[in-house]
Amino acid sequence: MILPIYIYGQPVLRKVAEAIDKDYPNLAELIQNMKDTMYDSDGIGIAAPQVGVSARVVYIDVDPLGDKFPELKDKRLVLINPEITIDETSPTESREEGCLSVPGIHENVTRHTKIHIHYFDENWQEHDEDIDTYLARVIQHECDHLEGHVFTDHISAIRKQMIRNKLNNIIKGKVDCDYRIKAYKPAKRR
Repeated sequence: MILPIYIYGQPVLRKVAEAIDKDYPNLAELIQNMKDTMYDSDGIGIAAPQVGVSARVVYIDVDPLGDKFPELKDKRLVLINPEITIDETSPTESREEGCLSVPGIHENVTRHTKIHIHYFDENWQEHDEDIDTYLARVIQHECDHLEGHVFTDHISAIRKQMIRNKLNNIIKGKVDCDYRIKAYKPAKRR
């Protein structure tokens, strides 16, 4: 089922997502819904908070980047309870990032190029991997969502100031998207 994408301003995007266990209700359905939603909105990664669920689940499909980055061909991952360790000794690289939850905004974000990740897949198989490709950036971006962060948290104060009006418009739901969104609606005061 295609779900609405929760956009900037939604409280679930600022919450640290909860770890889950094998008994998490309807996990397979959640993962399938995340996939359907991500593909419908032309993304390459999605985290459960982006569909309004505070759970430590990520789905990534970087195959569309396979022409530019051959190592990403046919690369699809389900990350459950991922724990990443950034190799602080690795070089940093600045590249443009965008996000389904921050529509219409793309900014250069500097990230380290190497990480180590420990996670479980959808079959609860445990994985421990070193990642040093563009995939490391995508994983960092998606895992940020599980910690209550979005990519704009990583840009300079002056850049944030320059996009402040766009961010405020997103909070108000004044954004044009080709996919369903769920904007923040504060409770009405009595």
